[in-house]
Amino acid sequence: MHEGLLAGRAALITGAAEGIGRGMALRFAKAGGAVLVVDFNAEKGAATTEELRSIGAKAEFFQCDVTQRPQMEAAVAACVDRLGSIDILVNNAYRGGQITRIEKKSDEEFDQSMAICLYAAKWSMEAALPHMKAQRWGRIINMCSLNGTNAHMGTADYNVGKEALRTYTRSAAREWAPYGICANIICPGAATAGFLTFKKMQPEVAAASEAANPMGRLGDPETDIGGVALFLASEDARYLTGNTLHVGGGSHINGVAWNPDLGD
Repeated sequence: MHEGLLAGRAALITGAAEGIGRGMALRFAKAGGAVLVVDFNAEKGAATTEELRSIGAKAEFFQCDVTQRPQMEAAVAACVDRLGSIDILVNNAYRGGQITRIEKKSDEEFDQSMAICLYAAKWSMEAALPHMKAQRWGRIINMCSLNGTNAHMGTADYNVGKEALRTYTRSAAREWAPYGICANIICPGAATAGFLTFKKMQPEVAAASEAANPMGRLGDPETDIGGVALFLASEDARYLTGNTLHVGGGSHINGVAWNPDLGD
């Protein structure tokens, strides 16, 4: 149905080795896009790259610590060098922290979240800008979170980082619109590895969150989240910028049950 929608386009996706990042990479590849898989995990990143190649896509792997500016800039350069351009940039990478009260969160935890959520995206976007500006076409998709928009307990560092990224994305959308660059945000709700880990830690809270979802389930990274990302990456989204799309089965409407036991 979407075959060829991204033909001739090259995408860089961070955190693409697994979860939502992998789902988006698969969806882009099946639509004819070339994909640079960027991830810290070399083994999983290489495996996802081979998976994309097995379905006939042009794909390359670039190992990267997104908290390091030179590495993020090198990833953008690698996309241009290896795939011929950078048309689509997806900032998705994140490493989760502990779930605990605000007053127990260290400065280092907040610094880490800001580095991964905000600065990694800032660096990659600024590196991609000259290329997108020159071709008068670009798509930036930044992955934020319902945790931030709903102010979930226990993850203040994550919430702050993602909301900072959301504001930065909207600012970039306003300033870069004249160059044909569209920048949008997805707040996803999906059955990722991170959620499954949390489910093992606090099964009752996870079960309540799933049950409160109006559609009664968490999304699939490829078919649910990837499909929306594909639209945002395509020519069809040329008049859509600065928006936040809550792709979570309606769980943002009235919020979801999220009351983890944080102790005293």
